[in-house]
Amino acid sequence: MLRRSLLFLALIALMMAGCASTGQSAAPMLATTAPAAQTQPSAVVAQPTIPATAVPVVPTVAPTQAAVDSTTVPATGAPAAPAASSAPAASGPEQYPAGVNPLTGLPVQNPANLQSPPALVSITNFPITARPQAGLSYSPIVHEIYVGEGTTRFLAMFYGDFPKEAVEQNQAPSAGSPNVVADNAQVGPVRSGRVSYEPLRKLYNGFLVMASADPSVGASLNSANNVYAQNPGDVNSAMVNVTQLEKMAQSQQKITGPVDLQGMAFNPVAPQDGKPANTLWVPYALLDQAIWRYNAADGSYHRFQDQADGKTFVEATDRLNGEPLTYENVVVLFATHHAYAETIIDVDLLGIGKAPALLFRDGKVYNIFWSTANGTYERTTGKLRPIRFVDAQGNPVPLKPGQTWVHIMPNYSPVYETVDSENFYDKTESKATPGSGNWAVRFYAPNLEPKPTKTPVK
Repeated sequence: MLRRSLLFLALIALMMAGCASTGQSAAPMLATTAPAAQTQPSAVVAQPTIPATAVPVVPTVAPTQAAVDSTTVPATGAPAAPAASSAPAASGPEQYPAGVNPLTGLPVQNPANLQSPPALVSITNFPITARPQAGLSYSPIVHEIYVGEGTTRFLAMFYGDFPKEAVEQNQAPSAGSPNVVADNAQVGPVRSGRVSYEPLRKLYNGFLVMASADPSVGASLNSANNVYAQNPGDVNSAMVNVTQLEKMAQSQQKITGPVDLQGMAFNPVAPQDGKPANTLWVPYALLDQAIWRYNAADGSYHRFQDQADGKTFVEATDRLNGEPLTYENVVVLFATHHAYAETIIDVDLLGIGKAPALLFRDGKVYNIFWSTANGTYERTTGKLRPIRFVDAQGNPVPLKPGQTWVHIMPNYSPVYETVDSENFYDKTESKATPGSGNWAVRFYAPNLEPKPTKTPVK
């Protein structure tokens, strides 16, 4: 994949950039006691406490406007590394080099695609027969969202370069081409829409792709495109072709015009300080747990998921190329959840001035904040911007150039260090292990609440 091919070049950039950051940061802390029940929290629970000291920010440098070198696609189906002149550099949050994806800080193969809005595809995580999913390794940003009944779902963005599928080894490449890939890749399995998708769609000025939705949910979703199961008896059979995604994006662009997804900052040089973060454990339920393990060899976090048995963890892969799911950044974003029914859960994501988050990158964890506050850009364009990550003073916090996985968690979720184990009961809050570098963020489902009624327009 692109990020692996860029590893050597990124290391060169790291050595040249030096350590220019200043300031101090404090580690994420266990700020609240877990609710007594493991199904729902108490009615009033405090937010995770984020220390007042700011996360140090690496100053960004003015991006160059050097042309993006052309690339080829290797047999694995992942883009090859650009030439040395296109090594990752600091960029954003307002200006990016030509041909650089503002959601990754990395160059794309087809810069024209950056003018089209992103596709936000609802991809299932359950049943486990849907795994491995197709296309996630090509998504600049994946949001993992709780959808009820102890399960999560992925809202994966596709923007910039679209997924490609590796051709079976016993198939010969097309005549005259060294690239053993297919352009008719399918992404999915695609599942139904959720109310929490709409604020994310607005923030990224994109369009939704889903396998329909409950009428009460569908009414709240805009710019939605439905795909349907190829086999009505198989919930995993709804897929979307990449060619369909490209046509949807081109059609949506005629409505929205060219997109401008400014707001995120990137720097290959990590902020100073932080706390060691070898692993991150995110249990949504006993039978839905994710463990992220930092891999120093490629500088990214690898995802492992239990097999709905609470104990057997398998490294997640992408069925399009067989490669592990690896992300340079893993963000835990704390937000208010509203459960109006078991499977109708909304999340407050719009107009948030500043709320706590954790950033995992380069084997360390940082206390940061996220924001979707309206500023000059929103007031002058009438459009929203992607989620921004800032320090306590509101200064941009840079992500590592590459892909980002975002866990959207309730704002009362406990955070603590634990043991490196795959046994659920070894990792509870009562067995917290300060200084271990193995972090845990526990999910507890929100209490049901009445859905607010709309005031009639007079």
